[in-house]
Amino acid sequence: MPDPDDTPADPLDLTTLKSDILAWSAELGFQQTGITDIDLGHAESRLDQWLEAGYHGTMDYMQRHGHRRSRPAELVAGTVRVIAARMDYFTGSQSAARELLDDDSRAYVSRYALGRDYHKVLRRRLQRLADRIASTIGSFGYRVFVDSAPVLEKPLAEKAGLGWIGKHSNLLNSRDGSWFFLGEIYTDLPLPVDAPATAHCGTCRACIDVCPTGAIVEPYVVDARRCISYLTIENRGSIPETYRAAIGNRIYGCDDCQLFCPWNKFARTTREPDFAARHNLDEARLTDLFAWDEATWKARTEGSAIRRIGFDAWLRNIAVALGNAATTPAVIAALRARRDSVSPMVREHIDWALARHARREQ
Repeated sequence: MPDPDDTPADPLDLTTLKSDILAWSAELGFQQTGITDIDLGHAESRLDQWLEAGYHGTMDYMQRHGHRRSRPAELVAGTVRVIAARMDYFTGSQSAARELLDDDSRAYVSRYALGRDYHKVLRRRLQRLADRIASTIGSFGYRVFVDSAPVLEKPLAEKAGLGWIGKHSNLLNSRDGSWFFLGEIYTDLPLPVDAPATAHCGTCRACIDVCPTGAIVEPYVVDARRCISYLTIENRGSIPETYRAAIGNRIYGCDDCQLFCPWNKFARTTREPDFAARHNLDEARLTDLFAWDEATWKARTEGSAIRRIGFDAWLRNIAVALGNAATTPAVIAALRARRDSVSPMVREHIDWALARHARREQ
């Protein structure tokens, strides 16, 4: 008789494991999960062209890691598959958000940043998913990512069947629009892969036409240097005067290309309490926010993605928005009250705003 110790272990049933992963992911609050291989050759070529054109602006980290961004196995050795997942984040009403853009007395904060920092929420859920896999099959190789390393998350999600990259460069889903976060687990498990999503933008150019600064320079190509999200978040210096008026009341990011995308008529509001608006940021008055001191700002942005830009950039952005607001005694008083107690960079934007109001009053 053969020695029982020589009996080979049952091979891992990867098809069943994948089915389990999708079910566990849904239990953890993800709206969709898919599996892809790691061939990103086409996306790598597009990234190289984008970088060569200088569209990344001051985001030097986009080049710093070479091709590790588009070659997952070079970032995490042994990676053969990527588990890609998405989670809805939109709260409130899209019509109300569009109306807010027309109220120059109030601040517009990109909807993704109204609640708890998504990095923390998704990373914790993906880690729980990885733990569940490990508890079922034993130790395996993996690493969790949520917009935290050189990862081409949108091309990976597209290959995993979660949606297609639209002309605005965001991921779109034909059933759920685009108001969702993405996260990934790089793994050495050779799981069955999903079919890539196909594009359905057609001849629509709503996102291109509505972009306040013309940042979508051609379909599927965004010049970050013109993008309001870049100008108010990634850019830590002076905002070029060319774009200040177009920024309107957008003090953190910009959602126009999503707010006016026809596919978002199918978007659903999130059930995640962590993404609910905090401290009235979904309708706050610009003058109220500009009056916050740094201690108040730190307290009210604790656990928020907004914290990453720093207090100076926060004041800079609001100063621009106040310059675009209607000329009222309250707006002028708010700008003047801050002018002598801020950095030279912020003062430059306050002076621009005051000069803008002064010209209107002539």
